[in-house]
Amino acid sequence: MPVALYALTVGAFGIGVTEFVIMGLLLQVSGDLGVSIPVAGLLMTGYALGVFVGAPILTIATRGLPRKTTLLVLMAIFTLGNLAAALAPSFAWLMTARIVTALAHGTFFGVGSLVATSLVAPERKASAIAIMFTGLTLATLLGVPFGSWLGLAFGWRSTFWAVTAIGILAFLVLAAFVPADKERVVPGPLAEELKVLARPQVQLGLVMTVLGFGGIFAIFTFIQPILVQLAGFSEAAVSPVLLVFGGGLVVGNLLGGRWADRSLAPALIGTIALMTVAMFASGFAFHSQTGAVIAAFVLGAAAFATVAPLQMWVLQQAGGAGQGLASSLNIAAFNLGNALGAWLGGLVISHGPGLGAIAPVAALVPLAALGLAAVALTLDRKAARTVCA
Repeated sequence: MPVALYALTVGAFGIGVTEFVIMGLLLQVSGDLGVSIPVAGLLMTGYALGVFVGAPILTIATRGLPRKTTLLVLMAIFTLGNLAAALAPSFAWLMTARIVTALAHGTFFGVGSLVATSLVAPERKASAIAIMFTGLTLATLLGVPFGSWLGLAFGWRSTFWAVTAIGILAFLVLAAFVPADKERVVPGPLAEELKVLARPQVQLGLVMTVLGFGGIFAIFTFIQPILVQLAGFSEAAVSPVLLVFGGGLVVGNLLGGRWADRSLAPALIGTIALMTVAMFASGFAFHSQTGAVIAAFVLGAAAFATVAPLQMWVLQQAGGAGQGLASSLNIAAFNLGNALGAWLGGLVISHGPGLGAIAPVAALVPLAALGLAAVALTLDRKAARTVCA
């Protein structure tokens, strides 16, 4: 694979650390800033909503820029947002900083997906996307456990200082290794790109992404209190378990990319089905320490095995000039699912059956995504038969 692809992975790693590291700091942030754990969990929701809003706006605003320039501008926004988070004197300030940082997220992964697929042969496109998203999974494997340990040892602000440094490094790596555009970007009419959103298959793909990740983030947002209060781990033991979860993310992400390269439709159905089953089972597993460790790995693998199939589905259904916007919107959908999942998990804790019920309740969400995937594939087959006729 080209070196430029791994430069994109570094950028994805930096952004991934920022998005997910707060989950290992919920107890520290809630105690220091005087808010409850469900309120602290809204820092995930705020970030996700920032991605959801920022993805279409910044994708449209930067559509005339060279792709490399766009990636560098977005990484600069990301770095400044983390600097503001490190300096936050209040919960409101921290929330605002998280939202500013999030604005760059969706467009970075959307544009990055297009750059990644342009660097490889057609039969390697899903694997190229998976490699770029490996930065996101490595962020969970390495960045989140390290950030959790750093926050526990030196305070949660030290984690955001570290992420700011990662942002600077990612900017330099992208500048050095991502090739400049071979041709000047000449965007077509915006109306033509927006027409992509009217396609039922694209809409179904976006909703599948929202539902698929809505369930997993209901669990993931509250993984620290789940491990401490249900499984009985100490706060210091959370980081090693998160390391296991991150290992599952890396394995699942790469396997999902390879499966999607071989056969996209079975990969789409199969990965969502596996995620649903894993989430139901984790509801029982989280009540013991051994079960929690196994569940952490399996959940990570099952969840991120869906990334490449879902992203490739949307790119394939969008086609042509609409791919950039559709790609960014799918990242926005991922983060809308993140926001809804964090809200759902908080609701189950505050007004529902409690922390122990999050996993089985959340599993109903990707189950709905599985139904939509079946509908989408049926429509796709009918459209293919119509064309052949």
